Amino acid sequence: MTKKFQITDKKAKNIVIGMAEHFGIDYEHDINEYCIRIPETEGSGYVKATIFDCGISVIEADYLIKQQFNFKLENDLINPLKLIFNRKSTFIHKFTGKKEAHEVKNLENMIASASPKFPHDFSIPANNPICLFSLEINRKKFENYIEDFLSDMNEDLIQLFRDVNGLNEFYHKSQFSLEISELISDFTDCDLEGFMRSVYLESKAKEILVLQLEQYLDDLNEPEKRKILRQATIESVKKAVDIIKTEIDSIDNVSKLAKRVGLSANSLQQGFRVLHKVSVNDFIKNYRIEKAKLLIETTALNITEITYQIGINSRSYFSKLFKEKYGINPSQYYAKVRSNKKDDTISA
Repeated sequence: MTKKFQITDKKAKNIVIGMAEHFGIDYEHDINEYCIRIPETEGSGYVKATIFDCGISVIEADYLIKQQFNFKLENDLINPLKLIFNRKSTFIHKFTGKKEAHEVKNLENMIASASPKFPHDFSIPANNPICLFSLEINRKKFENYIEDFLSDMNEDLIQLFRDVNGLNEFYHKSQFSLEISELISDFTDCDLEGFMRSVYLESKAKEILVLQLEQYLDDLNEPEKRKILRQATIESVKKAVDIIKTEIDSIDNVSKLAKRVGLSANSLQQGFRVLHKVSVNDFIKNYRIEKAKLLIETTALNITEITYQIGINSRSYFSKLFKEKYGINPSQYYAKVRSNKKDDTISA
């Protein structure tokens, strides 16, 4: 069974206050922040709205519910532009009255504007951890801040921000960047109070907005020409690293490895260069030699056995790589380690 909410969408605080009314609970209010705690009968967690004078508000939602929620956001005279970043479980968005539904997964974000005829409709699944961060832009109030910058934007963004009353629908989905993810954490983890808290949070919200607009423009490029590394790409790179370390004796080539983690070979290479400052093949080569050194130090394997353990079939090639990295060939290092262990045994 689905629990249905119908809430006015003009202001971020209306969403928090509206949820409080539906749950029959009080909301907390401190200066420019409004918050509710999900009652135990419904689940756990919280929803918070933070309002800034510039026309930007933020909604933080971090909860788990026992019953599926369906949020229908009623349009008002001014409909906000929403930039929603999904940090955990998948949710569904659509425009009420339309059949098309948008599935927004972990590490994806959506930029959306409803129209008076087709307002927002969100379906939130039960028993799944939900963690959303949403920038809510009152474009009528915000236009004075952005007017001087509109000429630098592309036509889609110009139209989007000039639609100050929210008369036209807009929807765009992508994966958000590591930098945006870190800024969201800065915002949600802030422990400042009073004036300093308000100033700090507003600055972070504006940074996130700027980066998201930059990313939107980057999204318009072909995937191979995008310059901003997405958070989801980083997670795939981490999976690739785990595969390399687990299967170093038989690791696939770059194309097959990229396919296993859901990336193109070029995207995987880009991710490794950003995160590890080397290509995929150089990372594999470095890890092989580092593991070989560790095996010499910690096991009774001989040099030939170690080369097979790290996926190198040529002892001469292995010796060349080892000496390039450590300034000594592996046989000499092997003898040195064994000699030290023998001396330690005699001393004991």
